[in-house]
Amino acid sequence: MTLTTEKTTTDVVALAAEIGRASAPFEAAHDRDGTFVAEAYAEVRNRGYLGLAVPSDLGGLGAGTLDVMRAQRELAGWSGSTALATTMHHYLTLVQCWRRDHGAADAEVVLRRIVDEGLVMATSGGSDWVCPTTTATEVEGGYRLDGRKKFCTQAPAASVISTSAVLGPPGPDATVLHAGVPLSAPGVSIVETWDTLGMRGTASHDLVFDGVFLPAEKVMGRRPYGQLTGPLLVAAIHFAPVVGATYLGVADGALAEALGVVRGRPSAAPSAVRQLGEMQARVRVAWWALRAAVEEVGPAFAADEATLLTLMTAKRHAVLEARAVVDTAMDVVGGPAFFRTSPLEQAYRDVRGGTFHPLTPEATLAALGEAALAAA
Repeated sequence: MTLTTEKTTTDVVALAAEIGRASAPFEAAHDRDGTFVAEAYAEVRNRGYLGLAVPSDLGGLGAGTLDVMRAQRELAGWSGSTALATTMHHYLTLVQCWRRDHGAADAEVVLRRIVDEGLVMATSGGSDWVCPTTTATEVEGGYRLDGRKKFCTQAPAASVISTSAVLGPPGPDATVLHAGVPLSAPGVSIVETWDTLGMRGTASHDLVFDGVFLPAEKVMGRRPYGQLTGPLLVAAIHFAPVVGATYLGVADGALAEALGVVRGRPSAAPSAVRQLGEMQARVRVAWWALRAAVEEVGPAFAADEATLLTLMTAKRHAVLEARAVVDTAMDVVGGPAFFRTSPLEQAYRDVRGGTFHPLTPEATLAALGEAALAAA
């Protein structure tokens, strides 16, 4: 897990702000209509932002985990949907960087394709998590995949889906296969199901696999059914800090809106001033938690439960604090925030998505408790 450099930080955050400014005028329409943030993705492609986390020696921007977090936090202040959608690509890019560092021969090919071909990676990891319902049936030369995956964010723009399928009858003796499946493969189709409370521009539609052929050599890894280990564990470790920063960026945008409204009033009520200070404190401490967690596990982290719980604990704090900040911003602004024309109305809905990503806040507490009991 590469951390950061000061120069890279400045460059990528500025780039994220440019993309955000270009995308913001289309945000309200996509939220209203539940349509994909296509204009933002045009900017992402044209400005090389897909290669944010690709190492510089492979032609990317060379952003480490902390830089990706900073950039995504900035972007989310402009467009929550754009930031969340691209987060799914960026954390998978970080996974490929980790795999490259650990000797996976195919990882460098994937990273080069991101830069050279504009490859966009999506994931179905939040769909059926440790117990996939999609089946893998052994056939000559590989496997046949059948099933349906939900929450496939940025499906209209994606080139490949990082997914899993169970080999054999589901249960403790079954094996789960992990692989990347091209969305252009015969038998893959998108079903437009995404009609949600918030993050409506992410187009997190369903994907259907109907007799999709997966060559045996494309299997990236295996793990026992029902266990958060192997490729899924590595993915979850890289996902947690980046998605936490994304939702913190939504809170940043809400805080900025509340500050602007209060500054425009003839005088600021003492209660509003205090609430602005509370919001400042919450976002700062949440950011400190995310940054410290990444620094604590370090660049040579072990892909184990301890690393996962460190990062998931920080993610839990960030998404809950982000929600609290947006709620407080609504209180500070008052009645005008209740109108659909207010950016806070959308932020209020968007930020609620943070608690649904695994591990959820409650699941994180349960895992921490179980770990503590096991260590006693």
